Amino acid sequence: MVKLSVIVPFYNVQQYAPDTLRSLGANARDDVEFILVDDCSRDGTPDVLARAERELPGAVLIRHEQNGGLATARNTGLDAARGEYLTFLDGDDWVAPGYYAELLAAAEDLGCDFLRTDHVQTTARARTVHRAPVGLRGEVLDPRGAILPAHRTTSVDYAYAWAGIYHRRLLEAGLLHFTDGLRTAEDRPWIWKLHREAESFAVVSLLGVFYRRGVASSLTQIGDVRQLDFIRAFDQVIEETAADRDADRLLPKALRTYCAIIAHHLSEESKFEPAVAKRLRSMSAAAIQRMPQDALTDVLDTMDLRRSSELRRLRRRITTAKAAV
Repeated sequence: MVKLSVIVPFYNVQQYAPDTLRSLGANARDDVEFILVDDCSRDGTPDVLARAERELPGAVLIRHEQNGGLATARNTGLDAARGEYLTFLDGDDWVAPGYYAELLAAAEDLGCDFLRTDHVQTTARARTVHRAPVGLRGEVLDPRGAILPAHRTTSVDYAYAWAGIYHRRLLEAGLLHFTDGLRTAEDRPWIWKLHREAESFAVVSLLGVFYRRGVASSLTQIGDVRQLDFIRAFDQVIEETAADRDADRLLPKALRTYCAIIAHHLSEESKFEPAVAKRLRSMSAAAIQRMPQDALTDVLDTMDLRRSSELRRLRRRITTAKAAV
């Protein structure tokens, strides 16, 4: 019986994939499978994965005929997974030896739907511990109760899919698949859905995932049009949260987060190509217009002056243009 499925998408990461795969080898055991999804890599990654398929115990290699993005690759892995528990890793990150045994033991001990962990962010030789924003550790909690308060960083802001483990019953309930085709912010609708619809979760002080930042090929470092998928991702968060039974309580948190992400991208507008920067502004303005306006006004009143001013200017510009027409 497969106890744990580890889903690992790869795309053009030949420089980092060997480290990732070695770390998986240090976690191999008879009841763990590693589902390696090659998302149509065009560098030497397929050769690295072909060798892993032969040498890594528990490896299952799946190749995409065309590139679909991280969300689609993770979904491919989910569809193939046989484990009672599931987790994720990105193809340029790595895990500590024996980490998955500890993670699995914690999940079985607590018996909840999903478990969240801390992680280590690595930039060059620097290491920084990032904690899941939940104070209570090792206790089973209500996921819905961890969404609020709106003005603080909460569990839905810690959206890393690989920082946790998930029971198969969530997969069977339709809660683990990602929105197909999203190229960025794919974790956002996913984590919100988990916290709205799962029945139980917990956080443990377990470090073992090493998240590599500053990778030149990473989408977070590239200012191309794929970055704009964050708008589609957060539109989904807003739409689904507005339909929730607790929409009055939860929607301000979703709106505030969306506004903060828009303001963040606008502050880094210079990293985008001119045509993409222009599209970022127009799409952000349209997104602001789609938001519930009364609730949006309340949210902007609670944000800091720099971000709220930027967003209000964008809002006024569209309103003025409509009035002129």
